[in-house]
Amino acid sequence: FFVSVTPGLLALLLIVLEWTRPGLPSPLRPICDLRVLNHFIKEARDAEVAMKSCREGCSLSESVTVPQTRVEFDVWEKKTALEQAQEVQSGLWLLQQALNLLRTSVTNTALQSHIDNSIRNLLSINGVLRSLNIQEYTPPASAAGLEGTWRVSSATDLLQVHVNFLRGKVRLLLLDAQACQQDVS
Repeated sequence: FFVSVTPGLLALLLIVLEWTRPGLPSPLRPICDLRVLNHFIKEARDAEVAMKSCREGCSLSESVTVPQTRVEFDVWEKKTALEQAQEVQSGLWLLQQALNLLRTSVTNTALQSHIDNSIRNLLSINGVLRSLNIQEYTPPASAAGLEGTWRVSSATDLLQVHVNFLRGKVRLLLLDAQACQQDVS
């Protein structure tokens, strides 16, 4: 009896198992461990590298709306936790829509595997946000009215935005999540 396990799920499982060992001091909740996010970032980079080396069957069929990745820290820190969460969740939604479109336009099977993995990782990140009691995001009918977005027309640009969004705003949100703060007493 064999079970197919994705690398992202395996990393998450190993981290949870590590923290359930007896005798360890009270660590941060496993879901707050940035090693999980780092693993997702590494896989996003792998997809970007694979895209850069792809020669055939690896283009985006139309331009897509993606989130801005630049973080202005003074503006970010003035936002409420809810505003930050909504910005990240809308960005994750945009990336998921864009990666789904990329998935349908790419014919290179190796690249499709990377894209599938990236989509699964975005769904996992949404699961992490739900587990941190971050309010569920309701996506708009279209991306047209969303603030803080821009359009890209190449698959390489899309995957670069994906990496940068995870490294920037997603990381900041997880670092500051109330459920991830250790009590210092």
